[in-house]
Amino acid sequence: MSELSHLDDDGAARMVDVSGKPETDREAVAEAMVSMDGETRDALFAGDLPKGDALAVARVAAVMGVKRTPELVPLCHPIPITAIEVAVEQVYAGARVEVRVRATARTGVEMEAMTGAALGAIALYDMVKGLDRAAEVGSVRLLSKSGGRSGEWKR
Repeated sequence: MSELSHLDDDGAARMVDVSGKPETDREAVAEAMVSMDGETRDALFAGDLPKGDALAVARVAAVMGVKRTPELVPLCHPIPITAIEVAVEQVYAGARVEVRVRATARTGVEMEAMTGAALGAIALYDMVKGLDRAAEVGSVRLLSKSGGRSGEWKR
C-alpha cells in the first residue's frame, strides 16, 4: 500500500475507503484573508458598499462552500455536516473570514472548513472589487482540527 492514502499501489488517485473507521466527533477551523485599502474596509464594515450587505453574502457563500465541498474537491467524501459557524472580522489589512465546521463522521472536515473560508473570502472580494481593484484573497489555511485517529492539531 502507498504511503499516501489517496494513491493506490500503482500511483493512481483514489478515494480512501473509510468504511472501517469509527464515527467520531470532528471539528475544523479555517481562515481566509481579504486585503483591501482602508477606505474600502471601512465601507465594508459600515455596511456602505454599493452592492449591499457584503458580510451577509460572505457568510452565506461560506456555508454554501462547506456544503458543496465534495462536489468541488475530487477525492473528498460527502459527510453529514452538523454545524457551520462563520465569522467575518475587520483586521488592519481588510477582513478575515473564519469558518468552523462540525460533524460526526468517519473522516474529517478540514477540507470543508477551508473551502468555506475560501468561498466566503471570494464572495467578499466580489463585493468590494468595484471600490478597490487591488483587493486580493490570500492565506487560506487550516487553524485547528480535532477528532479521529490523529486527534487534535492547532496551528
